[in-house]
Amino acid sequence: MNGHYAIAIDGPSGAGKSSLARRAAKEFGFLYVDTGAIYRTVGLAAHRRGIDCHDEAAVAAILPELEIRMAYNKAGEQCMYLNGEDVSSAIRAPEISICASDVSSLPAVRAFLLDMQRKCAREDSVIMDGRDIGTVVLPDAELKIYLTASAEARAERRLKELLAKGVETDFAAVLKDIEYRDYQDTHREIAPLKRAEDAVLLDTSEIGLEESCELLYATIREHLGIN
Repeated sequence: MNGHYAIAIDGPSGAGKSSLARRAAKEFGFLYVDTGAIYRTVGLAAHRRGIDCHDEAAVAAILPELEIRMAYNKAGEQCMYLNGEDVSSAIRAPEISICASDVSSLPAVRAFLLDMQRKCAREDSVIMDGRDIGTVVLPDAELKIYLTASAEARAERRLKELLAKGVETDFAAVLKDIEYRDYQDTHREIAPLKRAEDAVLLDTSEIGLEESCELLYATIREHLGIN
């Protein structure tokens, strides 16, 4: 691969951004950055301290105490560390999903993490996914993609993931969580989830993972001219 590229993938919770972006990064030799995991790490820290994740002053007060670090294991998977502890599994608990959505709406948290995200793109060719990558974090990305699927399709996929990990839940609970996060993400005052004007729309409601991957790969090849 020649050149330095940034690909921004935005979309609602459970749309498959992480799974697809991770595969695409491996396919094209990019660094994958899961920004949702970074916000989940802050949410986990607040949750462990019993802090109301809507309370900006309380959350902001603990930010200087947080050492958040990303690392990649031998399989190329992103791991998150909080003050030296590997919290990659802990941040995936359903209750932390809610905390992540709540803290991500706080201006103090977004400002705290913004440079960390941009630094990744300055140093490597990246595929970065989140809620405001193409609109705020990397507005000059060479390719912006808005990846979406219906709430029901996303809930079904997320339920399978959670059950496979041994998390006890059901479809109704997962759908409620997704609909809550959709509302929070699209209605927050700072950097709400929305499609960038120049983003390519990919809807995967009716197709599976492999077809979605091929659609994403084709989009990257077409717009960036890389193989």
